[in-house]
Amino acid sequence: MSSEPVVEDLLRQLAPQVLGALVRRYGHFDTAEDAVQEALLAGAVQWPRDGVPDNPRAWLITVASRRMANLLRSEQARRRREESTATRLPADHYLAPAAAATSRAADADDTLILLFLCCHPALSPASQIALTLRAVGGLTTAEIAGAFLVPEPTMAQRVSRAKQRIKSSGVPFRMPPPQDRDDRLLAVLHVLYLIFNEGYTSTSGPDLQRAELTGEAIRLTRLVHELLPDDGEATGLLALMLLTDARRPARTGPVGDLVPLDEQDRSRWDQHSIAEGVALVPDVRSQRTLGPYALQAAIAAVHDQATRAEDTDWARIVMLYRVLARVSPSPMVTLNQAVATAMVDGPRAGLAVLEPLDLDTRMTEHHRLDAVRAHLLEMAGDHAGAVTHYRSAARRTTSAPEQRYLEARAARLQERT
Repeated sequence: MSSEPVVEDLLRQLAPQVLGALVRRYGHFDTAEDAVQEALLAGAVQWPRDGVPDNPRAWLITVASRRMANLLRSEQARRRREESTATRLPADHYLAPAAAATSRAADADDTLILLFLCCHPALSPASQIALTLRAVGGLTTAEIAGAFLVPEPTMAQRVSRAKQRIKSSGVPFRMPPPQDRDDRLLAVLHVLYLIFNEGYTSTSGPDLQRAELTGEAIRLTRLVHELLPDDGEATGLLALMLLTDARRPARTGPVGDLVPLDEQDRSRWDQHSIAEGVALVPDVRSQRTLGPYALQAAIAAVHDQATRAEDTDWARIVMLYRVLARVSPSPMVTLNQAVATAMVDGPRAGLAVLEPLDLDTRMTEHHRLDAVRAHLLEMAGDHAGAVTHYRSAARRTTSAPEQRYLEARAARLQERT
């Protein structure tokens, strides 16, 4: 247990629990986050050398609490003449022994509250993602910046502004009231969904996938599921992630090029993840209402349970997409529904499903509309039209692997015309 990879995983798992303990006791989210990062650094240095403590969470809370007390002393000294006693804890509270902070906090897991805090509606989606990965995921600012291909100072400013926004909002560190809880949980799940999607298909850069992001999204979603095992959407999102990520080993070729679903070597799919994901998918026929994540998981399960591409139950997928389009309509749902429809009723029927998107301003410059239309035109035998749209999609995408794939499809069809 003293090896560095095991220590790194343990520290990442404990990071939100330690931060939650400090924020609950002291408040001061931004200062607490700095203290926790220093405690994690101390653990990363000492544990591989000295061994992991018997109670690693209590150890981290103790170290972080001591650092927190020092930081708050400094803050108190700088601001001792300011009339801010209403928003600060008394000096003797700051100086309480660190062990006192561990007496109850070491037994509590405030991860879900922390997730709600990081996904506060006062923050933009980009800030919610950055703060969640930093505070709950335990990623460094440099790691988050690298994952989203932005300079580290830019990401540092984003995280800092998010923490300041949380601080100025005055939101208490507790679960939201019942009337707000469902909406806030949806925000949490949406942020985790966005993190996963960015890792599974990167919006820009040289790599198609970023396994560190998909892995972190699955880990955090698994945490939410463990804390809320009866929530259908938390369960559905975890199932969706597992079933989708199971295909990751087969999605790229030897040099990192995109391999489409129907051409993937399914023997390379992760059968353990598929089995776990399928077990989590609810029985659609026995449910009166299903949320969008559960429905998407059901669709992913149909794909993953087909031994060969030609064995896919496309009729069932079309049915599920029709339900999903009613429950949670979106342009991306329509795109996928068009492909499924084409597999059942022919490419012209699929192209008809796409037509409303031509008037949707969200899609007029999006490369995926051109890419799907090109695919359906190729199925219909209109190679010249397919080439035009493949090339248009290639110009619009910012993902290098997707661009190479689309240009290769266009070049291959061009040779036939």
